[in-house]
Amino acid sequence: MSDEQELARLASEIAREAGELARVRRAQGVHLAATKSSIADIVTAADREVEELIRARLAEQRPGDGFLGEESGADSGESGITWVVDPIDGTVNYAYGIPSYCVSIAAVQGGADPESWHALAGAVFSPAIGELFSAARGHGAWNGDHRLSVTAETPAGALLATGFGYDPATHDGDLSTVRRVMPMARDLRRAGAAALDLAYVAAGRLDGYFERGLKPWDFAAGSLLVQEAGGVVSRSDVDSARPLIIAGSAAVHDRLRELIGDES
Repeated sequence: MSDEQELARLASEIAREAGELARVRRAQGVHLAATKSSIADIVTAADREVEELIRARLAEQRPGDGFLGEESGADSGESGITWVVDPIDGTVNYAYGIPSYCVSIAAVQGGADPESWHALAGAVFSPAIGELFSAARGHGAWNGDHRLSVTAETPAGALLATGFGYDPATHDGDLSTVRRVMPMARDLRRAGAAALDLAYVAAGRLDGYFERGLKPWDFAAGSLLVQEAGGVVSRSDVDSARPLIIAGSAAVHDRLRELIGDES
């Protein structure tokens, strides 16, 4: 087993345990712990508990590694490897009882800046469905024992996914982007969990994905899934408050980039 595969195995193992904790806590009833940028961006006690579990497991297994988590921030390590973690991606869905949420864990070579890291392994676990998506660089992307591959052709139009930011001031721009891409779309999905959207692109369930304003933990694992499934992922406007990510097969990715253009 390669180093990358071992990292993917560990990410998968911990993601399953963390996802089961999230599922149990959801069944017990979510207690709202705080709010972030707006009332819609809910942080739950479960979010924090799940990240604490992931952090503890990684500290036990790989004490020299760094950590970047949505809830607890960044710690630099000594090994050159950083774990990038979203304990519950799709927190609003989770709070409302919508089953589109997941645990996302990635191991990257480098620090907390996505522009400087090199993704090595990742896992995205959907507790409500029981699906585990995993990838190790150079070894493909997988859903269990099934190897993933992005959609090759979209003769009926591309099934696309996106997301909107929680700041109402950004909604007009997001809707403008949707209008730009609809000429190539068969339809549009907006499920509310970026890591799952990227996993579904890798699995061919979605043909393409685009969104502005994602944080590193939103896309660290999912981007590697897409790339290892034969797709293309790019980020632009990385120095702005709302960087753009585009993912899909080469053809879908390039057409999305052409249609979205240089809008900011």
